[in-house]
Amino acid sequence: MAFDFGSRAIHVGLEADANTGAVIPPISLSTTFRQSAAGVHKGYDYSRSGNPSRANFEKVIASLENARYGVAFSSGSAVTASIIGTLNAGSHVVSVNDVYGGTYRFFNKVAVNHGIETTFVDLANPEALKSALKSNTRLVWIETPTNPTLRLVDIAAVAKITHDHGAILVVDNTFMSPYFQNPMDLGADIVVHSVTKYLNGHGDVVMGVAVTSNEEIYKKLLFIQNSMGAVPSAFDCYLARRGVMTLELRMQRHEQNAIAVAEFLEKHQNVTDVIYPGLKSHPQHELAKRQQKGFGGMVSFRIRGNLDTVNKVLQNLKMITLAESLGGVETLIEVPAVMTHASLSPEDRAALGITDTLLRLSVGVESARDIIRDLEEAFKAAYA
Repeated sequence: MAFDFGSRAIHVGLEADANTGAVIPPISLSTTFRQSAAGVHKGYDYSRSGNPSRANFEKVIASLENARYGVAFSSGSAVTASIIGTLNAGSHVVSVNDVYGGTYRFFNKVAVNHGIETTFVDLANPEALKSALKSNTRLVWIETPTNPTLRLVDIAAVAKITHDHGAILVVDNTFMSPYFQNPMDLGADIVVHSVTKYLNGHGDVVMGVAVTSNEEIYKKLLFIQNSMGAVPSAFDCYLARRGVMTLELRMQRHEQNAIAVAEFLEKHQNVTDVIYPGLKSHPQHELAKRQQKGFGGMVSFRIRGNLDTVNKVLQNLKMITLAESLGGVETLIEVPAVMTHASLSPEDRAALGITDTLLRLSVGVESARDIIRDLEEAFKAAYA
């Protein structure tokens, strides 16, 4: 019997404890595991190499992303480093240009020192990928929607071009979560998440995960995971696994609230631009409807004025919190130009449209009315 998303989110990997019958398996805090004979064990020998709590989490995310294997890491950035770590020196990577600031920083400041060259390309038109590919291109990295300008990339089209060249495609699916988008079904070879965001959803875990259906890639990631040791704690795996149980419900509310907030902002006289794939005004709205199952909880927008005006708005918010990160139950707001994307050069930020008046809103699951009222009152105070 094939189970629906919400049922898998609750049950996959959570078998009742064989000894006590506990419906929720206990957290496996042990660092080592007894062996019945030298080299003979029940699948676990040392917790860096494998842990039951981690395995439970890896299984459910693989299932939700329609993949065969999951590999969990201590952060989303550790996932990025580990995937790039599977490449040989002299390899070339193509990345979408509008990428998370931490990923951009890793490619430009770290990977380059290990002989990995990265070319950043605007992939609004997938055909642009062809001219960026080189004979040594081994990997293509995309986010969709992108962070923070919520541009979309046609996953299926990019996957075909990537595979025709003999490279692998990595898709960062953090913004959509497996509930709203499944890149594996569209041709991705690896799908990655910052678990810190929607998967955990409660702002109390830093963690990452990669999933794949390719056994060779899986074995490489396992080797890197064990060799580098960037593994999450059993307790973090437990918290993240618990968070996933309510992922379907949370994503439904995130989207419901985001639509209401985006429509409010689109009508406000002090907002010059609203970027949300769920709005018909989004230039890639039709692509969003085609490759996504929903539009998510992230909204970006620009306001009249300058950075001083932005700070006046932020200082007058009462419920919405000024903070980095996203995907939690609480609504967060940030200014990418001076926060999450400050590592980009001013020229790169300007080219991507990451202006000082661009704000990124991670719409939480509070009352939509309260979120809108908080924004409205902050605008009134800032523009008085």
